[in-house]
Amino acid sequence: MIRKFIFGNPIETEALVDSQSIQGMSVEKPGQGIPHFAARLAGEESSWELALDMGERDIIYGLGENIRGINKRGWIYESNCTDDPVHTEGRRELYAAHNFFLVDGRERLGVFVDAPQKGTFDFGYSRRDRLVVTVDPGGFVLYILEGGSSRQIVREFRGIIGRSYIPPRWAFGYGQSRWGYMCEDDIRQVVREHRKKGVGLDSVYMDIDYMEDYKDFTVNQERFPDFPRFVQEMRDQKVHLVPIIDAGVKIQEGYPVYEEGVKEGYFCKKEDQTEFVGGVWPGRVHFPDMLNEKARAWFGDQYKFLLDQGIDGFWNDMNEPALFYGEDHLAEVFEKLEEYSGQELDIQSFFAVKDLVLGLAGRKEDYRTFYHEYRGQRVRHDRVHNLYGYYMTRAAGEAFDRLKPDKRILMFSRASYVGMHRYGGLWTGDNCSWWSHLLMNLQMLPGLNMCGFLYSGADLGGFGDDATEDLLLRWLELGIFVPLMRNHSAKGTRRQEFYGFDHAEDFRGIIGLRYGLLPYLYSEFMKAALTGDMMFLPLSFVYPEDPEAAGVEDQLMVGDGMMIAPVYRQNARGRYVYLPEDMKLYRMRGVDSLESQVLPAGHHYVRAELNEVLVFVRRGHVVPMSEGGCCVEDVDMSSLRLLHFVETEGVYELYYDDGERKDVRLEEGITRILVRADKTVETEGLLSPRCQLI
Repeated sequence: MIRKFIFGNPIETEALVDSQSIQGMSVEKPGQGIPHFAARLAGEESSWELALDMGERDIIYGLGENIRGINKRGWIYESNCTDDPVHTEGRRELYAAHNFFLVDGRERLGVFVDAPQKGTFDFGYSRRDRLVVTVDPGGFVLYILEGGSSRQIVREFRGIIGRSYIPPRWAFGYGQSRWGYMCEDDIRQVVREHRKKGVGLDSVYMDIDYMEDYKDFTVNQERFPDFPRFVQEMRDQKVHLVPIIDAGVKIQEGYPVYEEGVKEGYFCKKEDQTEFVGGVWPGRVHFPDMLNEKARAWFGDQYKFLLDQGIDGFWNDMNEPALFYGEDHLAEVFEKLEEYSGQELDIQSFFAVKDLVLGLAGRKEDYRTFYHEYRGQRVRHDRVHNLYGYYMTRAAGEAFDRLKPDKRILMFSRASYVGMHRYGGLWTGDNCSWWSHLLMNLQMLPGLNMCGFLYSGADLGGFGDDATEDLLLRWLELGIFVPLMRNHSAKGTRRQEFYGFDHAEDFRGIIGLRYGLLPYLYSEFMKAALTGDMMFLPLSFVYPEDPEAAGVEDQLMVGDGMMIAPVYRQNARGRYVYLPEDMKLYRMRGVDSLESQVLPAGHHYVRAELNEVLVFVRRGHVVPMSEGGCCVEDVDMSSLRLLHFVETEGVYELYYDDGERKDVRLEEGITRILVRADKTVETEGLLSPRCQLI
């Protein structure tokens, strides 16, 4: 059952595709028939507060991309898309706003707080036994989902928010990225080294240096003198180039995107109707009004410039929107700094100067100074802040439907809100080369899936700081299971392409496993997308009656048949693993190096050398593998090897399609693989692969 409660005068987010059939009511006063929660007006301008008493063992799942564990209880989180790469435990807000969570314990319910403005989720921080949600002024819609298991509640939520974005199949291959690939030869070297070492590669990502003066929808002619030819040169080597697109449009006479945007009134404006000026990579910029339907269509059509040159994948960045400074406030800061000129700075004045400068970026007050035209209303930005990245990616997705109606285009974004999952995937932003961020990558995956974000991933090896060889290997050992598998790092940090380290054979084996496991991973992704299910599940979602499974924070189910338990500690040569039931452990160093053994249910210490991946297969389940390849196109689906733990009978439904068509149906792509206890294998459906039991 889903119930809907309307507080105040909320702004429609279009997070849901089906809300008309949900029974709802307007909440005019506190305590008015809201189940589970106590509601009250809090603070000024009609902020609302919702409170729920929690049982001692209640678990809270969800909130999509967020810090801390799979169980979110015990901390306070802010839903307010923020450009801040230092994701420590003390942070409260990240790049995304995903306001769905699930309480599992004394009572089980899903909760979606549909609010485009800032929300605060106090999950036992102020009081251990109390959950409190506070929403800034502006109104919101509350959806409460009740009945069934945790997984069923998630499926019901996914049903009302719509089908998850599906990328082209090539986007499931390995991608190499770095801020600092400056020209054609830099990219050629990346491709040459991967091919020379026999390491799989499907894409190279182009950060801001490919542009002319950091202007969107331009290509630097000195560094890329014949860009369409270069795109084709890479495609001939089965490599896709994926350029970045930023939110800010450079203010420059003669730049067509800027001039047309000003002429048509497509940029965000201040209260006096002049365009808001902020600063990001290009310097002074305007921000397209992504919530204005005409401006959104105009911005989306700009992607045609690169599509026409052969590009078939993009990543949207800086779309919280990030703000280095607001120009009006920058002038105020310069004026105040003049007051300190020539003075001796004591402790108070030093920190005053420091705070003036450091307070420029992402200043909350600046977001209150510009406006959007949204559905005939003039809306201040902070009231719809969390929608900006979602609607930028929506602009692209809607344009791709117009410009390439029959072809999947890769698209993922940094900032997002529930609803964006229909138009693109996401990566979790500028993380760091820290072991804690490797674990955070794993722990974010179930929450992202709950909110519809299936095509997601983190910067493998970490974006900021210096990666070590062991950290990169261990992170790749998680990354081979994650749909968006990209190694990305920042200019000025240690290079972390695999060929810069000593043991290329270890990287070849680990990355090769991605291509080996692709039949299973692509199948599980597509089945989750087409049925509204999760690809990555906490153990408790599969073993709800096992109290120990509920406490496992560093293992995940990948589909129903496989469990992963990555190593995430420096210098570790193994780890402790909890098995809710007997499982078969496969120890892998590459597609041709597999060892297996059956382990009984319970706690185990399992060794895992630096170049080993641990895969656990459940009783009665089958996991298909290919023989690998150097790109997705080379993966041979006609010859499969089957990991299995079959004592009587096991069935796997393998999904396959052309990897390009948008209009796909689950039943059209299924091949049923049946493994019997006598080791015979039967297949029925789309494919007729040769199968070998491993």
